[in-house]
Amino acid sequence: MIKTQKHAAPELTEKQNLVMETLTKAERPLGAYSILDALRDDGFRAPLQVYRTLDQLITLGMVHRLESLNAYTVCQLDNCGTKNSQNASFVICERCGLVEELAHSNVEDTVSLLLTNFDFRPTKTAIEIRGFCAACQS
Repeated sequence: MIKTQKHAAPELTEKQNLVMETLTKAERPLGAYSILDALRDDGFRAPLQVYRTLDQLITLGMVHRLESLNAYTVCQLDNCGTKNSQNASFVICERCGLVEELAHSNVEDTVSLLLTNFDFRPTKTAIEIRGFCAACQS
């Protein structure tokens, strides 16, 4: 189950609030078309409206895009609204759909050492580890 965010939300537009509510109520990450279907009665008519709103929420550090699922999830950590909000790490259960956001600083130090060897400066990282959660292993 996806947790709700823990940090104080900035002032959001009506569309941003609607998308955040939809993602927060969902028990799994949602694709843009699922969000559009859920919000058609609230004025969303085209996928572009959803994508723009999601991009704004990502910039605010409130939402992450899960690359491997092509879906979006609400940030679970306190520091997502900081400059490091473009860096995220997740564990994703392939059976039940559980998504847990990991504190990226724990992973970032190790990745930084590797990147130093290649003289490479990343602008965004997304680490997604797929497998089975404790409940699904038994």
